[in-house]
Amino acid sequence: MDQLRRSLQEAPIIEKDGYHYFVHPISDGVPMLEPSLLREIVIRIIRKASLEDVDKIVTPAAMGIHISTAVSLMTDIPLVVIRKRQYGLEGEVALFQETGYSENQMYINDVEAGDRVLVLDDVLSTGGTLKAITEALEEIGAEVEDVVAVIKKVGGENRLDDSPYSVKTLINVDVVDGEVCVVDGTGDD
Repeated sequence: MDQLRRSLQEAPIIEKDGYHYFVHPISDGVPMLEPSLLREIVIRIIRKASLEDVDKIVTPAAMGIHISTAVSLMTDIPLVVIRKRQYGLEGEVALFQETGYSENQMYINDVEAGDRVLVLDDVLSTGGTLKAITEALEEIGAEVEDVVAVIKKVGGENRLDDSPYSVKTLINVDVVDGEVCVVDGTGDD
C-alpha cells in the first residue's frame, strides 16, 4: 500500500457543523508532514502532469505551496503563488474564490498572456477554487496546460464539471462512517 493511501486511511476525522473532515498533512499541515510522503506525492505529480510545455506552476495559498514548491525544485519550473493579499503590483489580477466553506478575494501576479501553466492544488472538493483560478488565467490569456490536485473528495457538486478542464488527481476519497475510504486506486479523472 502506498504511503499517501495509508496516511489518508489513518487520518483523524473531525466533525464541524455536521460535516466530517479528515485532517491530513497535505490538506491541513497537521499532523506533521513526513518528507517521504511529500517526495512520493511530488514524484507522482511529475509522472502524471503534462509538464513538457509548462512555463509556470500556479498554486493558491496556502496549502498548495509546499507541494508546488517541491515540484518546482524538482522540475526547475518557476512557481507563482496566488495570494489572498492585494499588493497592487502592475499586472495584478483579482479573482473571487468560492468554496464549499469560504469565500475570498485572491490575487494573481506574474502570469501573462501566452504563459503556459500547470495549476496545482492540494484538494479538489467543490471545484470552486480551481474554477476561479482557471477562469482568471483564461482572462489573462494564459494557456492552462494541465490541472492537478493531490486529493479529490468525491460526492457533491464539482464546479469544474462544466469547464473544459479535467483535473488529474492522485487519489479519490470519501468520508464514510467516520473513516476515510479510498474510492478508487488510481485517482485518474
